[in-house]
Amino acid sequence: MKIGIIREEKNPPDSRVPLTPSQCAYLIDKYSIDISVQCSSGRCYSDEEYQEMGIRLVDDVQDNDILMGVKEVPIEKLIANKMYFFFSHTIKKQAYNRKLLQAIIKNNISLVDYETLTNENGARLIAFGRFAGIVGAHNAIMTYGWRSKKYDLKRMKDCKDYAEAKAHYQRLALPPIKIVVTGNGRVANGAAEVLDFMNIRKVSPQDFISETFNEAVYTQLAPEDYVAKKDNTPFELNHFFENPAQYKSIFEPFTKQANVLINGIYWDNAAPVFFTKQDMKQSDFKIEVIGDVTCDIAPVSSIPSTLHASTIADPIFGYDVTKETVTEPHGAGTVDMMTIDNLPNEMPRDASEAFGEQFINNVLSELISPTEGGVLERARMTKDGNLCTRFEYLRDYLEGR
Repeated sequence: MKIGIIREEKNPPDSRVPLTPSQCAYLIDKYSIDISVQCSSGRCYSDEEYQEMGIRLVDDVQDNDILMGVKEVPIEKLIANKMYFFFSHTIKKQAYNRKLLQAIIKNNISLVDYETLTNENGARLIAFGRFAGIVGAHNAIMTYGWRSKKYDLKRMKDCKDYAEAKAHYQRLALPPIKIVVTGNGRVANGAAEVLDFMNIRKVSPQDFISETFNEAVYTQLAPEDYVAKKDNTPFELNHFFENPAQYKSIFEPFTKQANVLINGIYWDNAAPVFFTKQDMKQSDFKIEVIGDVTCDIAPVSSIPSTLHASTIADPIFGYDVTKETVTEPHGAGTVDMMTIDNLPNEMPRDASEAFGEQFINNVLSELISPTEGGVLERARMTKDGNLCTRFEYLRDYLEGR
């Protein structure tokens, strides 16, 4: 088996890696896997760090059977007849990547999207979600500080690592703001982790709505807290996952109480939105900052004001609720939007190390000895110039219908 770690060439740039130098060395030593790393000046781990661990550096990765990256591979950089691992952002029929999936099929590429690597119960085995939530929450609280001018929080990207950020949290004096976190998966729990380190008190959804607080508080919402059946029969979690169109939003009370929203759900295109653009125009809509970690782009999104993804270099934009357009942040009649779509890249070394550990622990054995109906077979999106059976639902999207 020959694995090549490819350089990240999507813009905006991303410095994360799927495997760190020490993890590559471990795989070479323990499993005799041939690993090479494509030269790159933009990684969080330098070429020299890979060389020091005895990893071979190359300019051309065509000699490898398997190519591993993080973000989407530019179409012109795809190498035909290879097996690729990367986040393709196509499984929700994202229009901006249709041509990428078409090129993957055309080039007879076998694609495994990290999001499709799941266990038998459908739970994801590998993700950057916790770190997306960590940075997303940090940035949302940072943005509220910029807006209110009541405190200043150092950018996560300017911290050496998570440990330095946590040291800053202990010195942070927050005003009595109210924060709502949506979701209870990796992303939302990562966000809650940061709020806990900031010593922000967690309260129940019911108390969040009904009580008055003289300190910073947050609440974390599970699906039953923000959606309900349209027919008003009791909420059923599995039913919601399987039939999201049969549900309506019950999020409105939180828009009247929260100053900051951190959105950490996985949103199905058929699920209800939290609120509408018209709702945001109402005088009792209190949310001033939205950290949309989910970052689905409107109009197909749970947050209607996520008009585009922001960047690490330019993390915030304002949403003018009256004109429904992008404007400068922090002004009257605007909601400040933090919509960075590669948040873990603000703490790339921590995130990459955790990601590589998940790959080694949960996926490697299947890569070495694939089993019928196993992890890789379930995850493979394309093979032999076509969609695999489990991803046939992408046919209309692939063909532009």
